[in-house]
Amino acid sequence: MTDAVTHASAGLAPETAARLRDRIITGRLRPGERLSEARLAAEMSVSRNTLREVFRLLVHEGLLTHLPHRGVSVAVPSMAGVLDIYRLRRLIEIPALAQAWPRHAAVARMGAEVAQAQAAQAAGDWRGVGSANMRFHAGIVALADSPRLTAFFAQAMAELRLAFGLLDDPEQLHAPFLQDNAAIIDLLQAGDPQAAAARLADYLDRSERVVMTAFARREHAAGAGGRGA
Repeated sequence: MTDAVTHASAGLAPETAARLRDRIITGRLRPGERLSEARLAAEMSVSRNTLREVFRLLVHEGLLTHLPHRGVSVAVPSMAGVLDIYRLRRLIEIPALAQAWPRHAAVARMGAEVAQAQAAQAAGDWRGVGSANMRFHAGIVALADSPRLTAFFAQAMAELRLAFGLLDDPEQLHAPFLQDNAAIIDLLQAGDPQAAAARLADYLDRSERVVMTAFARREHAAGAGGRGA
């Protein structure tokens, strides 16, 4: 009985970590947000001991930070970290797309996410657009049929979503790329994954510039505020 309980508890922490990671990916948790252990344990229906293990896992992933006497907070990404994530995205997403089978099941999921993002755009729900976009790119990685790669990419995209959460204008961030997502699907369905990959490579270059420009502007404003004080 004890062994069974221990095994169940050991499995609960990674499962709960995945649920908390999903809150980050969907933008429900913001960079720098303090996490209440008691409230979160109640919300997620887990013990505080399990939640502490979840915190440990996500601190190790770089999604949370723990400071003595200040508790646990959602991590605030750095420009260097975001640059590294874009480097990783190029290494993973572009080959996955270039080598994709156009009739892979993930292509239909990607098409559904494009439609979801367009519906969210029409409703002015830019957080919803961002979430659909994240799922679209997860679909690209799913084309590689590698569960390990999919899990690894999910962590990286959670970190990227934190970076997006620091930016003031989500519409500027996401709107230009909705058309690219639709074009990538069209190219895949037309049987031209190489052209789809080339479109994605250009997309990632432009996306990186948008994010880095916004980061630089934010850091400049913070520095000017500090000097003014």
